[in-house]
Amino acid sequence: MYNYCNNVTKHKVFVSYYHNDDQVYKNYIDDNFKDKIINKSVMNNDINSDNGDEYIKRLIREDYISDSSVVVVLIGKNTKTRKHVDWEIYAGLRGSINGNSGLIGILLPEMENYNNTYSYEDIPSRLADNIKSGYSKMYNWDYAMNHFDEIINEAFQNRITLKNKIDNSRKQMQINTTGWY
Repeated sequence: MYNYCNNVTKHKVFVSYYHNDDQVYKNYIDDNFKDKIINKSVMNNDINSDNGDEYIKRLIREDYISDSSVVVVLIGKNTKTRKHVDWEIYAGLRGSINGNSGLIGILLPEMENYNNTYSYEDIPSRLADNIKSGYSKMYNWDYAMNHFDEIINEAFQNRITLKNKIDNSRKQMQINTTGWY
């Protein structure tokens, strides 16, 4: 979407995260980048978790992600265990009328290897598949917040130029797995 007021492209961004653990980081993005992005994310209580899985997947895909241009995954200690995060990444990578979304991961400060390297075992598997394939990239929180426009724009471009590297072959998670407690 083109914003004529300041001649800047505002991308439609869907932020995927574990609401119970990482809401403060999502709020930071909402507060600090609201003039630079169009927020397509699911807000607390938008979707009733008592609904069936297939219905929730369809809502996520059709009502939130189908017209997003970039999916940002906030990675905290339990993010990899959450089936909704996996479904959101899957929906963003899945081709639709509007194409697929770009994809990036942002490692949150509470992660053990935040300032060093991360392990693929510490991040959502579908995101790891796409980092390995070269479609997606991972950033730590500080870098991402200082270069937010750049990484969103790059992910937006990659959705077209690197589309052949998308790996969405993994079976979708059916249940939440055990977190790190």
